[in-house]
Amino acid sequence: MNKNNQYYKKISVIGAGAWGTALAEVISRQGNEVNLWAREDNVVKSINTSNTNDLYLPNIKLSKLISAHNNLNDVLNCDLMLMVTPSQFMRSILNDIKDNLHDSVPIVLCSKGIETKTLNLMSEIAEAIIPNNPLAVLSGPSFAIDVVNNKPTAVTLACKDPDIGKNIANSISLPTFRPYLSEDVIGAQIGGATKNVIAIAAGVVEGQNLGDSARAATIARGYSEINRLAVALGGQEETLSGLSGMGDLLLTCNSVTSRNFSLGIKLGQGLSTEEATNNLSSVAEGMYSAKSIDKLSDKLGIEMPITNAVNDLIEKNRSVDEIIDSLLSRPIKKEK
Repeated sequence: MNKNNQYYKKISVIGAGAWGTALAEVISRQGNEVNLWAREDNVVKSINTSNTNDLYLPNIKLSKLISAHNNLNDVLNCDLMLMVTPSQFMRSILNDIKDNLHDSVPIVLCSKGIETKTLNLMSEIAEAIIPNNPLAVLSGPSFAIDVVNNKPTAVTLACKDPDIGKNIANSISLPTFRPYLSEDVIGAQIGGATKNVIAIAAGVVEGQNLGDSARAATIARGYSEINRLAVALGGQEETLSGLSGMGDLLLTCNSVTSRNFSLGIKLGQGLSTEEATNNLSSVAEGMYSAKSIDKLSDKLGIEMPITNAVNDLIEKNRSVDEIIDSLLSRPIKKEK
């Protein structure tokens, strides 16, 4: 499967949250059967008996071509695998499957985050555990509810091997789900992980009623932070100006459909982290990415004041008022 214009037919998706389920639905619309792994027994039962994921995508009828499983070994006989588990569980899942997964199977990393303990990107984790499997990264402005409802969506698909990248794109694309190819695996990941943190900051601005101008400034300065970090790690500026950078940032910072933006609104309104996350059925990845990226920026000597502020708020190191006063009193400097 390394020639142009070929298709993967046996595709598995690991992780049946809203995004994993939406991707499984996209793949099924090419007429392919999809094996979808879920940790939760009730999710497996719901998908297999009523073709719905009542927990993560309620009221959405799914294709009968999607088959759900809670045993990982039942989904490893495939020629393409999409990993859509929360980023902090990526390592444990890859360790669980490494001995039974053929090393020719390309892995598409669809989780947006950085591992808290190691500060590793998802690609670095995969390269350490399954070094022979080809890797790709899927990232970009894509709400699961839009994708599953056939709303036009464009994403970045980054793969160092352009032939494999094109084969993956052929296998998962629809007229309403359009992957744009890239070879910048690092940049695509940093854009996806860091925008969640900036979205929390934008939500705090909204929750504090600081106005649209302040939110626009937060997004723009947040973009500068994302760009600095990506370039320091070997990513390309042009990637960050595209779908997996600016595109994803704009979507996530401007809609209450975003878990991270909604979390930020609650924090800005004075709720504690525990209160703000009490009723979330899915993980707001920015909570964990804030800690990881704050540590990573410190390690690399990169100034990321908005990311630092979000982490301090989540970790209760500073109050919202203290953070806002600190950001507004920063010295005047040249924009970059």
